[in-house]
Amino acid sequence: MSLERVLRWGLVFIAVTGLSAGIVARVAGRPDIADLAWTLSTAPVVAGLAFSIARDFLAGRLGVDAIALVSMSAALALGQPLAGAVVALMYSGGNVIEDIAVARAEHDLRSLVDRAPREAHRRAGDHIEEVPISAVAIGDQLLVRAGEIIPVDGVVTSAAAMIDEQALTGEPIPVVRTRGAAVLSGSLNAGDTFEMTVSAASGESTYAGIVRLVTAAQTAKAPFVRLADRYALIFLPVTLAVAAVAWLISGDLIRSLAVLVAATPCPLILAAPVAFIAGVAQAARRGILVKGGGPLEALARAHTVLFDKTGTLTVGGARLLAVDVAPGETVDEVLMLGASLEQASQHVVAAAIVRAGLERGLCLRVPEQVREAMGSGLSGVIGGRQVAAGSREMILAGAPVDEWAARAIRRAAWRSALIVFVAVEGRPIGALLLADELRADTPRAIRLLRDAGVARIVMVTGDRAAAAQAIGAALDLDAVLAERVPSDKVDAVRSEQRLHPTIMVGDGINDAPALASADVGIALGARGASASSEAADVVILADRLDRVGEAIVIAQRARRIAVESIIAGMGLSTLAMLAAAFGFLLPVPAAIVQEVIDVAVILNALRALTPARGRAGRSMTAAAGRELHRDHLALIGNLDRLRSIVDGLDDATPESGAALIAEANKVVQEQVVVHERDDEGSVYPRLAMILRESHGLSAMSRAHREILHLARLLARVVEDLPTEKIDRYLMRDAQRVIESIETLVRMHTAQEEDIYEAVAQSSV
Repeated sequence: MSLERVLRWGLVFIAVTGLSAGIVARVAGRPDIADLAWTLSTAPVVAGLAFSIARDFLAGRLGVDAIALVSMSAALALGQPLAGAVVALMYSGGNVIEDIAVARAEHDLRSLVDRAPREAHRRAGDHIEEVPISAVAIGDQLLVRAGEIIPVDGVVTSAAAMIDEQALTGEPIPVVRTRGAAVLSGSLNAGDTFEMTVSAASGESTYAGIVRLVTAAQTAKAPFVRLADRYALIFLPVTLAVAAVAWLISGDLIRSLAVLVAATPCPLILAAPVAFIAGVAQAARRGILVKGGGPLEALARAHTVLFDKTGTLTVGGARLLAVDVAPGETVDEVLMLGASLEQASQHVVAAAIVRAGLERGLCLRVPEQVREAMGSGLSGVIGGRQVAAGSREMILAGAPVDEWAARAIRRAAWRSALIVFVAVEGRPIGALLLADELRADTPRAIRLLRDAGVARIVMVTGDRAAAAQAIGAALDLDAVLAERVPSDKVDAVRSEQRLHPTIMVGDGINDAPALASADVGIALGARGASASSEAADVVILADRLDRVGEAIVIAQRARRIAVESIIAGMGLSTLAMLAAAFGFLLPVPAAIVQEVIDVAVILNALRALTPARGRAGRSMTAAAGRELHRDHLALIGNLDRLRSIVDGLDDATPESGAALIAEANKVVQEQVVVHERDDEGSVYPRLAMILRESHGLSAMSRAHREILHLARLLARVVEDLPTEKIDRYLMRDAQRVIESIETLVRMHTAQEEDIYEAVAQSSV
């Protein structure tokens, strides 16, 4: 606890003790001791307040505290120590409450420093020596072992290096850096041991620069200007004018003192911090940790929100997008073999493939005789068959590329996806496409921000422009800034700050400088790096992006209640001032009236503890939401099979084409149609009772009707197969119907997930 905070608590103790002792002395018939106790309890508060006002005045600030100083000083000078003691207690108590409201969590950079390597492996002739990182010089040859963090910036001198740059760029999928390519400190060696030439000393390397950026941004932030101080600029001259008029009319200084006591701005001192504390508590109930009243007030004024992409707008890791298979193979078989083999690897991509297999309900087998080539892939024996999974270079190894494989490579390029081929006994049988994808709640989160009045939403990311633009277009963002390093993100934040109050939302170490620079930094703490949480003003503890919009709504309501309380308190205080000016209130009764006003103001400010009206209502239970999500996961597996059938029809013979069309119809009728009818008859009626308006559900039901119409068309095609000549035109028609069903159901399912997410009751 700082010395200033200790002094404030000390003044509260003195004020409470002095006021209580004076009351006891007055009851005991010793008014002289009572006056002395009240004077002694008021004097330290006056001295501390005078010092604080002088300091603020020299810094160019004059706030609401000036009225309290005048009223306490006048009370002591005019022989009214009880009035002075009451004002002293109100003022010192308000300061302590405000301290609690605006106290900031310490921005500890320990995690950033701890992550940085302390030593490097330097080549010295024909051997490797361990040296402190500070001893590394430009031009030194370093050895970076598998799994180690690159200590300084440099250039790869080995044939290639597999580098995980997520800590710096936020991108979860490792990249290959060939000989001569630059590598950055703070990145992780995700492949084999490699050598590099140092291009920058430790203090000038990228990672050290991130630490400096965070520190500089934290110290550069402007101090929080209290909401009450802005109203004091109006209230202070009005109070002094009324007190002067009361003295001129009556010639009685006691009447002027009564005006000052009645005007002592405890509603101003207390209303804002109490409302903001209540708002902080309400946010905490929703899994939103706001580090004080200052960030909460700044949230309420938000105009622009900047988002990091990876891990913030997207899930932040590799996810299986699609499975392309060779003719005669099935999606489940390819995924089962790939996931079974990848169980033996610790690679981030391997974990994603295994997770996808388990989510599909596949029974994975234990691989044997596994050999892994770091960064390329691995091979092993599964069920007596030799299976390999890895990069194009490893699996295809310069062999002619089949048409299905070329199509898979092309699709991966279009979607900025990583491709993992699976081979059995040396023959490629399929390809797994993996990439980052939008979080399920991202569209709703963007919509909540728009509804909350956020006028500009920007994505700033270290990812490639093509991938970033695709995400930006999908979310209808106002701007997309791609290929930005941490310092560029800071520049982007400062550029927006010059125009409007700006929020930055991120989750990684590379976001920490921008989070610290923004008016409000919001970190996704459930999965994000501790450094970003420490640099941020707000931490979302739940793994929910839509909590960003909720935080702004809560902040806006808390600020609105604070303003209401301040205005009401000022109005009531003005009435009390007028009563005192005309002689209806003496100083001590005026102080009591002011206390009543304080209580009313505090009770009103505490409304910020409760949710806004209209929020409470019926909701879907978390268990029901999970059940619907499981149903959708099962349906996605069937949609993947339909996609494979569409691809298979490209070069199918009439006989095999008829079989594929019949299989597609079976999947549609037994899985898709059953699911959509169940949604329409069971799920949607439940949703209608939860949602306040049914227009959205009407549109969703329209999609059901279109899906069922396409299913009937496909059934008609299958009915005609025995009598129709199966030519390329019939197969093309069937292909179009199947593809339409697959695309529509996939989009419709994503929309339903968004609705379920919005109405589901989530645990915080």
